[in-house]
Amino acid sequence: MLVETRYEHIVLNETNTPLIAGTTIKVVELVLGQTAYGWSAEELIVQFPHLTLGQVHSALAYYWDHRDVLDADIEARLRKIDQIKSLIPVSPLVKRLKAEGLV
Repeated sequence: MLVETRYEHIVLNETNTPLIAGTTIKVVELVLGQTAYGWSAEELIVQFPHLTLGQVHSALAYYWDHRDVLDADIEARLRKIDQIKSLIPVSPLVKRLKAEGLV
């Protein structure tokens, strides 16, 4: 079930995660692309060619209006990644590369 928002191209899924309507793209995915790579709205549509400039701008506007909540979501996702990484043993290749000073 999707819930419409006041943002033309943004809907909330059953877990209240904001998505671009008609896609599976999360608003935080665009924000992370913009933050990590410095992509402008125009560059985001190059990276996500199935999106329109209106969809991208709507997603970015949604982010700025809900920044605290979405930043907390991003932080939680990063903590989960760190937790998963800590459970994975170091591969023999990585051990060897570290021993040789290559990593």
